[in-house]
Amino acid sequence: MADDITQAGDFSVARSDFPEGFVFSTATSAYQIEGHAFGGAGETHWDAFARVPGKVDRGEDGAVACDHYHRWAEDLDLIAAAGLDAYRFSTSWARVMPDGVNVNAEGLDFYDRLVDGMLARGLKPMATLYHWELPQALSEAGGWTVRETPERFADFAAAIADRLGDRLFSVAPINEPWCVSWLSHYHGYHAPGLASLAAGVTSMHYVALAHGLAVQVLRERGVARVGAACNMEYALPATDSETDRAAAQAYDGIYSRFFPGGMMHGEYPADVMEGFAPHMPAGWQDDMGLISQKLDWFGINYYTCKRIVGEAGLWPYKGDVPGPLPKTDMGWEICPEGMEFLLERTARDFTGDTPLFITENGLANPDHDAGRPDLERIDYLDRHFHAALRLIERGVPLEGYTIWSLLDNYEWTLGYDKRFGLVHVDFETQARTPKASYHALARMLSR
Repeated sequence: MADDITQAGDFSVARSDFPEGFVFSTATSAYQIEGHAFGGAGETHWDAFARVPGKVDRGEDGAVACDHYHRWAEDLDLIAAAGLDAYRFSTSWARVMPDGVNVNAEGLDFYDRLVDGMLARGLKPMATLYHWELPQALSEAGGWTVRETPERFADFAAAIADRLGDRLFSVAPINEPWCVSWLSHYHGYHAPGLASLAAGVTSMHYVALAHGLAVQVLRERGVARVGAACNMEYALPATDSETDRAAAQAYDGIYSRFFPGGMMHGEYPADVMEGFAPHMPAGWQDDMGLISQKLDWFGINYYTCKRIVGEAGLWPYKGDVPGPLPKTDMGWEICPEGMEFLLERTARDFTGDTPLFITENGLANPDHDAGRPDLERIDYLDRHFHAALRLIERGVPLEGYTIWSLLDNYEWTLGYDKRFGLVHVDFETQARTPKASYHALARMLSR
C-alpha cells in the first residue's frame, strides 16, 4: 500500500498519525547555503581545503552557495508555507567571529534577523552552533587537535547565547561530532584533511569537550532546551566471519557509541578505548564531568547502513562494501530498519527517558534536473516516517523529525553535485522551485 501511494506522489502517513505536539522540521547549515563571501564572514578551513587540488569536486566552495544571506526571507516563507513547525539552522562561527576570537557585529545582526523572521512566521528556531565552518585562523593554530579550540568555542557559544538565547526553541552545540573529528582527522575526507590516528583520537575528545564547555555556557546564560546532534550509521558485518563481525563492532563503537557514551554516561566505550587510550590527550579523564552534563534532548542524524569488511588486529576495520538494498544518489543503502535499531538502542543504553529527535534524515537524488518528480525522495521519507511511528508505538520517546534538507546546497567534498533539497536551487540564477516532495509534505502535514 505504501509503495502504491508514494509512487503516486503522496505520503501514506499523515501528521495526525503522530502524537500531538510532535515537531516536524527541515534543516540547512550555514556554510552550505548562506554564501560566505558576504557580511564580513572570515575564511573557514573549508575555504582553504577546497583550494587544495583534488579535495573538493571542481574546487567548489561556499562563497555564494544558495545566497541565503540575501534570500533568507524567501526561504523562511517556503518553510512556513509547507506547514512545518520548526527550522533547524546553524550559526557560522567564522561569520560571527571571523578570526575565531573577535565578534563581527554584522554576523550577529544577520542571525538576529533570521531568528526574528522565524518567530514572525510561527516557526520554532532550532539552532546548531557549529556545522563545520571552523575559522581558518584557529585551524592554522591546531584546530580540533588542540585544547584552545574548544575553549574559544565556549566564547562563541556565549556570544550566540547572549544575543539569541532567549528566543531559541532548542540548541545543539555541534552537528555530527564524528564528522568534525574522525572523518576529518583520521580518514582525512573532510577539512582539514588530516589522516592521523593521533589527530583522530585527540580531535574526538576535544570535540566532545567543546560540546561540554558550550553546554556549560548555555546553561549559565539560561538558554532552554540544550541538547546534542550526533550522527549514527547502522554497522553490519559484510559477512558472518569473526573478522567482519569484529570490524563492524569497532566501526559502531567509534561512529555511533563514542559520543553518546561520553555525553550521557561520562564514559567512552571500553572497547573503543582499548585502541584510543594511548593517543588520548593528557588529563582527558578530568573533562568527563563537563562532557556529560545533563541534556534536555538528544538528536540523531541517520541516513544509511554500512556493511563492514574487517582484518585481523587491534584496528579491524578495513573498509565497506555495497549491499543489496536500493541506493540513493550518494550510493547509500536505504535502510529504515537501521534507524529503528539505533534509536531504540540509544534510548535503552544511553538516553533513557530523555526526549529524542531525528535531527537529520533525507535523500540525495538528481530528480528535478532530470525533469521528473522526486518520487524516490517521497518513498524514502515515507519509509522512515513509518519507522518513526513504529518506534513511538514501542515507547521510544521520539518527539520530532527533521528532513535534510530544505534546499539543494553545497555538499562539502562533492561540491554542488548532490541534491538533498525539498526545494530545487538553480545555482546560476538562485531560483527556488519546490519539488514534488515539498508539495507532498505540505499535504501530509495538513492531514
